Amino acid sequence: MYFFECNGDYAMPIQQMYLNEKCKKKKCMKNSIASIFIASGALLTVPSAFSDSVALTSVLEKGEERSDKAIKSQYKIDLVESTTRDIERKYRTINKENEGLSVYIEQLNKQLLNQQLELDNIDLSIRQVTLIERQITPLMLRMLESLESFVEADVPFQKNERLARIDSLNGLMGRSDVSVAEKYRKVMDAYQKEMDYGRTIKTYRSTIDLTGNSEAMADLREVDFLRVGRLSLMFLSLDGKSLGIWDQKTKSWEPLESEYKAKLTTALRIAREQAAPSLIKIPVAAPTKLSDTELNATVVHGDVK
Repeated sequence: MYFFECNGDYAMPIQQMYLNEKCKKKKCMKNSIASIFIASGALLTVPSAFSDSVALTSVLEKGEERSDKAIKSQYKIDLVESTTRDIERKYRTINKENEGLSVYIEQLNKQLLNQQLELDNIDLSIRQVTLIERQITPLMLRMLESLESFVEADVPFQKNERLARIDSLNGLMGRSDVSVAEKYRKVMDAYQKEMDYGRTIKTYRSTIDLTGNSEAMADLREVDFLRVGRLSLMFLSLDGKSLGIWDQKTKSWEPLESEYKAKLTTALRIAREQAAPSLIKIPVAAPTKLSDTELNATVVHGDVK
């Protein structure tokens, strides 16, 4: 840091302007005194003028000392004020930061509390996982048994494929390298597929035995099946001469009149996405009301009998 000198005194750069003005005033005052001394030389003797000049110089020097002290005091006051303002600004800034940190810490405490509750629930689930596994395995076995009974009693579309899926799940239940969660997912996936059958239309090619004798291979005929949800299952032979519909009540195939051939052909093209979707007319069995005895004999405790 650099200082400036004026008549033997040192001051900080911040007070340079004041010191320059003071130096100018001193010079002006000395020049004025010298002028007065010269002008009054005719009236005063040389010894008396010299003594008065010395007295005035002493007074001016004391005034200068007081001015220097005042300048230094003012500088100290300004420095203290500036420091105080800086400290005040820092205090206000730190105070705001503390308020923000208090709110943030409060939110973190709430999150920690919720996380601790989740950890407690996870610990409880871990302790109960063995019990859950013991309970869910019999449940899945009952679900597969019910699903197999349902497929056997349902409209016989893609029956071999559906039964093979259930057999695969029964084999999966005895595997130790598959987790319980994966087994449960597979079972629920099979149920989902059975649900999807009820709201979709599909055609597929397979064989059919119109005589009812499954052992007579010569009577098997390859046909195109059309399934409309679970409402109707029909077939049309590849030569177009035979067509029929499944009668769920009698559990047998019933022949259809030739007037349905064109409608069935259109429906097959729509199912294959070879034609634009449109309204189709298909034969549907009339709904019947079961008696209480028949209803209880059919469904017992949610299982299809």
